[in-house]
Amino acid sequence: MKFNSIEFLIFLPCVLLIVALVGTRWRNNFLLAASYFFYGYWDFRFVTLLLATQIVDYWVGNQIFATSDPQRRKRILFLSICANLGALGFFKYYNFFIGSGVAALQTLGLHATAPTLSIILPLGLSFYVFQSMSYTIDIYRGTLEPAKRFWDFALFVVYFPHLVAGPIVRPGILLPQLLAPAKFSAERVNAALTLIVIGFTKKVLIADNLAPEVQRIFAHPDQMSSGLLLKGAYFFAFQIYCDFSGYSDIARGVSELLGIKLTINFNQPYLSQSITEFWRRWHISLSTWLRDYLYVPLGGNRGGKWDTYRNLMLTMLIGGLWHGAAWTFVAWGGLHGLCLTVERALGIGRDEPPVHESAAWQFLRSAARMTITFHLVALLWIFFRAPTFTIAAQYFAGILKFSDLGAIGIQPLIVALAVFAIDIPQKISGEHTIFVRTPWWIRSPVYCGLCFAVLGMLLYGGRELPFIYFQF
Repeated sequence: MKFNSIEFLIFLPCVLLIVALVGTRWRNNFLLAASYFFYGYWDFRFVTLLLATQIVDYWVGNQIFATSDPQRRKRILFLSICANLGALGFFKYYNFFIGSGVAALQTLGLHATAPTLSIILPLGLSFYVFQSMSYTIDIYRGTLEPAKRFWDFALFVVYFPHLVAGPIVRPGILLPQLLAPAKFSAERVNAALTLIVIGFTKKVLIADNLAPEVQRIFAHPDQMSSGLLLKGAYFFAFQIYCDFSGYSDIARGVSELLGIKLTINFNQPYLSQSITEFWRRWHISLSTWLRDYLYVPLGGNRGGKWDTYRNLMLTMLIGGLWHGAAWTFVAWGGLHGLCLTVERALGIGRDEPPVHESAAWQFLRSAARMTITFHLVALLWIFFRAPTFTIAAQYFAGILKFSDLGAIGIQPLIVALAVFAIDIPQKISGEHTIFVRTPWWIRSPVYCGLCFAVLGMLLYGGRELPFIYFQF
């Protein structure tokens, strides 16, 4: 079930009503059933895969906690990692690695064939695999005790607001909230509704309206002028941001209505002044997961500088592969890793001592850094969006022709102003729900207007586009 669907707009009020009626005692049982229904609405067969991985990880968590034998703890944890990564590898990467292996052998002049399978990728597999793995790893590290009931652990994994596209919430944050009585207040409801309205505005009114033009331009980059290619790159940069951060905003808002707080996943990333800062603000739950469960175990920055650069590159390459079974994703991750490595070598992105300069000069310097960082990120998104290296090469070659630059038009600037009208107040205030502070007689008609526009798009817009990150 998609958030941007009429079915969800019926499903959510029903869930909220029943949660209010059943009270604390039966809340988790009902939420678990509702979460399985939410996931199974897409394809109920994959609920069995969810259950299988949950049973394994719940058993593994209890077994690790029950023994102090270091070798046995490692062996049991290895079982969890193999089960989770095995499911991820089969459903998401089997055909990719088989095809890549065959292509490599053929490049060497060797005749090779291998069977491929018609595999349907379970919705949100990468998200709930990482979510479940963090549970067993944290128990192994001694920072978490296992859930006493299987159903509480199961709800932690399949909790429907974050199930299919994150944020990836740590067990130490979500499990205690699931076990505690929910706390409601008018302030939380107002904040929740604000996040939901912002999320739907980003997704339905901005991202979904950019999608057709992005598709048209990326489909045949060799036939487009440089201006149109730049327009497509700008549009996709805002499309993927509004699409994914819109989902996260809706997820957080829906969860707030249920009395549970999810972690922030986006923090105005396009206002970053370096790639290092960008990754502190973009898909925060994944970047911190990769930092804590991959980069740090690899050695982090505890070795020499070359070891640190190697660990950064490996982490970003794996992060790129996490996004999809294509070498273009690996290249995208690797290029970001290269940027992070260069910035670390040059000392860019670190906390800088205060500089004694005029406010105007500080503003210009910050604006220049933001502009450079945004354009670098937008250009790297081309590898993320292009299905093949051939398409990506055609795209960059077309941009470098510098033909008909006027075709960029004013539309990207209008979209940027709409996005930054949300992001800039949030960044200045440090609050994602800053718009709650506006007077009700201003806020109410604006919210109503946006809601009617969203409903109009869903009912009469002729398209109900899935969230981009559902495929991951």
